[in-house]
Amino acid sequence: MSSASETPASSVRSRPVGRRAVLLGGAAVAGAGLLDVRAAHGDSVRQDPFGIGVASGDPLPDGVVLWTRLVADPFDAASMGARPVPVAWEVSSDPRFARPVRRGTAVSRPEFAHSVHVDVRGLKPDREYWYRFRTGRHVSPAGRTRTAPAASSRPRGLRMGVVNCQDWQNGYWPAYSGLAEEDLDVVLHLGDYIYEYDPSGVYPDRLHTTPQTLGLDQLSTLADYRARHAQYKTDPALQQAHAAFPWIVTWDDHEVENNYAGLVDEIDDTGARHQDARRFARQRAAAYQAYYEHMPLRRTPVRGSASYRLFRRFDFGDLLRLNVLDTRQYRTDQPGGHSQDFGPIQDGLDNAEGTLTGAVQDRWLTKGLASSRARWNVIAQQVMMSQIRFPNFLDPAHPLPPIANLDQWDGYDPARARRLRFLRDASISNPVVLAGDIHSSWFSDLRIDRDDLSSAPVAVEFTATSVSSDFPIAFDAPLKALNPTLNPHVRYFDGSRRGYLRMNIDRQRWLAEARTVDTIATRTSPVRTTASWATVSGRPGLVPA
Repeated sequence: MSSASETPASSVRSRPVGRRAVLLGGAAVAGAGLLDVRAAHGDSVRQDPFGIGVASGDPLPDGVVLWTRLVADPFDAASMGARPVPVAWEVSSDPRFARPVRRGTAVSRPEFAHSVHVDVRGLKPDREYWYRFRTGRHVSPAGRTRTAPAASSRPRGLRMGVVNCQDWQNGYWPAYSGLAEEDLDVVLHLGDYIYEYDPSGVYPDRLHTTPQTLGLDQLSTLADYRARHAQYKTDPALQQAHAAFPWIVTWDDHEVENNYAGLVDEIDDTGARHQDARRFARQRAAAYQAYYEHMPLRRTPVRGSASYRLFRRFDFGDLLRLNVLDTRQYRTDQPGGHSQDFGPIQDGLDNAEGTLTGAVQDRWLTKGLASSRARWNVIAQQVMMSQIRFPNFLDPAHPLPPIANLDQWDGYDPARARRLRFLRDASISNPVVLAGDIHSSWFSDLRIDRDDLSSAPVAVEFTATSVSSDFPIAFDAPLKALNPTLNPHVRYFDGSRRGYLRMNIDRQRWLAEARTVDTIATRTSPVRTTASWATVSGRPGLVPA
């Protein structure tokens, strides 16, 4: 948590700073003395505390959230001491900080791991800005951000990146280096920002931090989650991507624990790993607080609380309304009690009382969609809404009849059907669903009855592959062969590549491009466009682009 004071900044002189260094988070020391440091001496800070970078997020037409966290030892939050540390911040309309527009001071507090969250207001809509922090003699890298268009505006276009699922131990993140080089207005992260597993892997420099209790293969304490988040934030490619654009983030399961549902522990946990709802609530509270401490979020959590409202909405003029969901905190348990939550399709069809969103969030979403005047209406969430039948890989000798991933919307089919019927019956303009989680790319037409291919799609769904998390390569070829029969509404699938989605949205067309890397075995890799699909305003359904 940080308390902040803010004042407008008059134009002052500053030595030039290279634009590329600023965009990619390079140290911006030119003009550092111009930062307001009257309350930010930070005399006790002996070494550079900005080792895990800077970020911005949740853009509004008049404001944005700026984030950093002071660290001495990134893996030990206590190493920053028990006293609050003042931090100066500055926002400029140019990358050389020659035209500062806002500046002030914030207080980084030990109870929130010396993180800083500054909700800067008074900015102009649809503008680029640059920002930085200072404490004592130390100046942070600079970041670039952008405000949203004015509510009354009619934007011609929007450029968005979509990312998710970055398992530190599974490989490097050249996808983030590629993302940082894109020309984007905003990045959307759909969850699995960290993974909770014990240290294990083939890359000696990519082993997870050691949790308080080894052998559980999951984190449990606030110190555990803080150290893991900080470890991920040390990656230079991730720092570059955060510094280049404002991010809008939401979590999935691994920020707490694999496949959790509300306060229900993972289905396969037994013995010491199993937790009742009371113990799991303590774990979730620690995980949620650590997530806030490492993300550019406005809402301050209640310390020790297992609840944190993350679902929220963003408008980009009348072009796009973005509804960001939380499908973990409020969901009911996956049906059937099956190992890994894969099981018979019928279990999801029969789950009449099941919900992924909870009643309050569901009503909020319905109201936001019904009241929207936007051309494109987006439901950004974690797990695939598309109805997917998987060959039974649990019993390779008998791959048919197919099974369902009951952790996705397939486990909550009546709730999905209600949502799709609403989109149709309320004539919601150009609904688009975004998803992640499954470590592979799926572009699908969404129909109320997936098998009625003669009916018009109600919406389209773009599911982004992972940044680095693994998709079993043995499943790639069988799915490509069987999708035309099992899942004919899937227009494109690829499980062999890692990367992100690049969205180019204008008033007539939504273009989605799969941007993928050749390898995650090295820190650098070329980024290529391996698929391009679009949907046209007023004509639901996907077409090759």
